[in-house]
Amino acid sequence: MMKLRIGHLSTMYHTSFILMGTDWLEKAGIEPEWKLFGGGPAIVHALENNELDIGYIGLPPTMIGIDGGLDVRCIAGGHVEGTVMIATPEFRTLEECGYDKRNFLEQFKGHLIACPPSGSIHDVIIRNYIKEAGFENDIDVLNYEWADMIPEAIADGEIKVAVGTPSLAVVAKRYCDTKMVIPPEKLWPDNPSYGIVATCVMIENSPDTLLKFIKLHENACEFIRENTKEASKLVSDTIEIIDADFVKEMYEVSPKYSAGISENYIGSTMRFVDVLNELGYISKKLEQKDIFDLRFVEELEL
Repeated sequence: MMKLRIGHLSTMYHTSFILMGTDWLEKAGIEPEWKLFGGGPAIVHALENNELDIGYIGLPPTMIGIDGGLDVRCIAGGHVEGTVMIATPEFRTLEECGYDKRNFLEQFKGHLIACPPSGSIHDVIIRNYIKEAGFENDIDVLNYEWADMIPEAIADGEIKVAVGTPSLAVVAKRYCDTKMVIPPEKLWPDNPSYGIVATCVMIENSPDTLLKFIKLHENACEFIRENTKEASKLVSDTIEIIDADFVKEMYEVSPKYSAGISENYIGSTMRFVDVLNELGYISKKLEQKDIFDLRFVEELEL
């Protein structure tokens, strides 16, 4: 058995929860050691400390790590368009504002927008969205180290608007009476909400293990796409604190799951380079070869 140290998040639409709930990895000769983190930047920190071999992570925090000298590459996709914006009922949706970004954001002047950790993909997307509309001096973003704390802040009346994952959207809708005010495809089309990132040491020393993992990761993506009801029950049984209907609703918020790395996935990722540089998160312009290693998805024809 080959031991594989895997960093993951509480994000339920990641294939981590499918792989945890099955014996697929073990049957492939992989002994997984799962480690839970509060956000992508914490996984980057663990990779820097040689505590992980691979991680489930959004591409912007990965790029911030690479800019700082972290020797990792994205070796597979996972999902695109995983950031949504939610708010309490009194606010209008982007659609109700005629898709006018300034008109839409005007209603949030003086409010804090809750968001997962600084440097996470959600953080970068919303800060860029605010900056493009010219409201960076009028609307503040409040980062939470653990995104799971955001619904509680909404329920307590501390927060009225937030950005985060489809999971957040479903939790907040169920328990805090919020609604989606910007769907994922309207915030940043094709954004790489997460991919599989591996250390370059792992890529060079254990390519066969990574190839097996990515193949099973794609099988899990396909399971979510093709057998959503069964996948929902499996994840519900694995986590134990949520029901299958919750998971199914979450999957349906943004149903674009694939281990492949498409041209759109790469193109959207590279758009983040300028944004991260402008926001001060990275110091130089990264190139595609600095971020991606496509050998595995090409071999698997994903």
